[in-house]
Amino acid sequence: VSPAQQAVEFVGRTLPAARLRAAPHSVESIRFDARRRDGRMQQLRELAGASGVPMVPAEPEALRELSAGARHQGVVAVARAIERALTLDDVLADVRPETLLLVLDQVTDPRNLGACLRVADAAAVDAVVVPRDRSAGLTPAAIKAASGAAESVPLIEVTNLSRTLEDIAAAGVRAIGAAGEAEQSLFELQLDGPVAWVVGAEGAGLRRLTREHCAALARIPLQGTVESLNVSVATGICLFETLRQRHARGAAIRS
Repeated sequence: VSPAQQAVEFVGRTLPAARLRAAPHSVESIRFDARRRDGRMQQLRELAGASGVPMVPAEPEALRELSAGARHQGVVAVARAIERALTLDDVLADVRPETLLLVLDQVTDPRNLGACLRVADAAAVDAVVVPRDRSAGLTPAAIKAASGAAESVPLIEVTNLSRTLEDIAAAGVRAIGAAGEAEQSLFELQLDGPVAWVVGAEGAGLRRLTREHCAALARIPLQGTVESLNVSVATGICLFETLRQRHARGAAIRS
């Protein structure tokens, strides 16, 4: 694989379908174990054929090398990284009442990043914002965990998260930080208008400057014995409470 290419791990059907449908021009070939003859493989072959992407049989050792030792289930694609033209300025230039952003602070586990992208896609989030130096990147593990959402949700890297939160506020988007020690419960918040949820990694939480740049802090009222939730679970609760309130008020939710 050349420096201009990346091996993209494909598991099952969702991820290859997402990449082939979203950007078939970026997929140079799909390497596969010829012993796989199940229905999902047949569907993948049909989709690749319709997209003009060659399917190339490969030995298990070659697939293992391409996927850097990660589990590949017999399918690995060689693809170019997708160039994403969308910037934070683009997003903030088009703020609407239903604008919904997700800001992740110190989420360094690629599987957690991928899971957050998956939840963000389900909640129709406009973009996910992460700091360039304190975040996991779109590694094969993150792409796998995203289950296709890495192709559909813009991931925007920023140099300074505190300054970015200032820009978000200046654009009329209310930044709300998820913090376990907050006095106010998530369910006591009125989540109307443009919202940016700011969520930190499990354990580390939000950094001091990050929380200081939030317009409000809210906690998820845990009822059991656990003290915290996985970041993707917490993200899902916050995002879908926002959608629930908007739906209850008759606000538009994209379908």
